Amino acid sequence: MNDRIAEIRRRAAKRRRQRQNQLPKRSNIGSTQQLVRDEERYGGSSYTSYEGGPDGGGGHPLFNKELFLFKILASAILVLVVAIMFQNPASTFEKPRQFVSETMEHSFQFAAFTTWYEDKFGKSLALLPLPKNTEQPNVNADDYVIPASGRVFESFEANGQGVMVETMAHSNVEAMNGGFVSFVGNREDTGKTIIIQHPDDSYTWYGQLGEVEVKLFDFIETGDVLGKTTMLEDGSKGMFYFAIQKDNEFIDPMQVISFE
Repeated sequence: MNDRIAEIRRRAAKRRRQRQNQLPKRSNIGSTQQLVRDEERYGGSSYTSYEGGPDGGGGHPLFNKELFLFKILASAILVLVVAIMFQNPASTFEKPRQFVSETMEHSFQFAAFTTWYEDKFGKSLALLPLPKNTEQPNVNADDYVIPASGRVFESFEANGQGVMVETMAHSNVEAMNGGFVSFVGNREDTGKTIIIQHPDDSYTWYGQLGEVEVKLFDFIETGDVLGKTTMLEDGSKGMFYFAIQKDNEFIDPMQVISFE
């Protein structure tokens, strides 16, 4: 009987020792499991990599192929519609043409950008209208050309924006300075009108023309012929309107040039 009790006690003691020996191992297992969970939480393999897309399909969560193609199609249609508007002289498109022209003038300064580009790289961008003479000399601010010689019969004070000039019949009207044609069309106040945007962000207006010889966005050099004066009622003289605009304000042209 005593032998049996002693055997039971030995076995119990042995089991206690085994459990004690196993406790550190269990603690290590717990630590290892905690490390695995921390790895997964702070950069382990459980995070999805988007190099090949979350599903391995090669996409990217910030790129939508269908939306991208739709934008390209919409842009192409918009460019086509604008081109049709400017090719069609119908009066129906007059206001849309003016809106597009004004937007292009204020959002992207063609003349100023082209001057900067030529200073940096030596020639005009191929996407922009090229000047007739790519070797034209630089024009100083004071080297202006008189649009057409004549007599000012309506002054800046009387007109409020520009001057009316009386000239010889069928006289050419020339560009006072180089730049881009930013407007060509009929205006209620100045009739057939050409507006040129210059590199210094100023504009010159040539109105009441009898003929127009330039197109929208043409590159104009100093002295280029823009059109011809309109005839007075008796046919003996011609006339045209001229104005200078700077910083959204008109200035007296007689302060810059003399027509006589």
